[in-house]
Amino acid sequence: MYGPIGAKGQRDLVLAFAEQEILCLGIEGTAHTLGIGIVSSRGRILADMKDSLIPPPGKGIHPREASQHHSLVAGRVLRRTLDEAGIKPKDLSLIAFSQGPGLGPCLRTVATAARALATFLKVPLIGVNHIVAHIEMGKLGTGAKDPLILMLSGGTTQILALAEGRYRVFGETLDITIANCFDVFAREVGLYDPKTPWPGPVFDEVASKGKNYIPLPYTVKGMDLQFSGLLTATLRKYREGRHRLEDLCYSLQETALAMVTEVAERALAHTGKQEILLTGGFARNKRLQSMLASMASEHGARLHVVQGDFATDNGAMIAWTGLLAYGSGIRTEIEESLVKPRWRVDQVPVTWAET
Repeated sequence: MYGPIGAKGQRDLVLAFAEQEILCLGIEGTAHTLGIGIVSSRGRILADMKDSLIPPPGKGIHPREASQHHSLVAGRVLRRTLDEAGIKPKDLSLIAFSQGPGLGPCLRTVATAARALATFLKVPLIGVNHIVAHIEMGKLGTGAKDPLILMLSGGTTQILALAEGRYRVFGETLDITIANCFDVFAREVGLYDPKTPWPGPVFDEVASKGKNYIPLPYTVKGMDLQFSGLLTATLRKYREGRHRLEDLCYSLQETALAMVTEVAERALAHTGKQEILLTGGFARNKRLQSMLASMASEHGARLHVVQGDFATDNGAMIAWTGLLAYGSGIRTEIEESLVKPRWRVDQVPVTWAET
């Protein structure tokens, strides 16, 4: 089992399914990763497998190439997932898939696979919001009950909290995400790891060697953030050649993370939450974890960080959120399963959690 059940609504679901444990297969494919996971209604993760497209060094993710990758590896990943769980397809009671937001071609590939499986197995289909899934997986693994949420990933920079039945956005980026800011800078200066599709860990390593802070644009607008000006200014200084790369990476990181921490602190004071949940692929940034932990301590709050591989995109988070939705009466008919590339998190009724 991955971790304790978090919110009360999640515990209620487990109690409702206590007499008959059911299994959900979740398929994630919003961007470069095709993930398939199997989770039980009691919160047990039986399997979680993934296969990510790794672009050429210095290049980003092309939607068409990513969708073709998902089509090619889907069968193999599905077989590995079933073998890892030790079950047969007939043991599945539910199929969930990432319906959005994300890259259209990738979402359509995953939706097609999910529809085919649900139809063949004659089981219900559940379309899941990718951002909600990151949140619910974080709550499942950490035991967080009603946290302020920092959802930070390649495609998302948002500060959220559950209010009136939805995850409401209290602050977000107005242009590019913080992860995209770091990734673009890293690619432009030649930092990359040939083993992964993202240069973030290499950037973090170089930034840790910086010693001299170089003043850069700090753009916080109320509760919102902007990173494009920060990126442009840092690239300009790099091309001028007057600063060490380590110092530029360090300064870019410190400026961007201070911006995020400032907005998070303001949201924490506004909402009165006693917990902070850091989730999404960018949650692995150790410097951000340190800054948030210090800020949370000053306010008597507790910081929760999503664990390990569950920070990045994965099928288990889709399966678990599918179970939460199913337990609260949600179903997705085939004719309603069209993908939603721009599906905002605050458009999703969170019917399984109390506010």
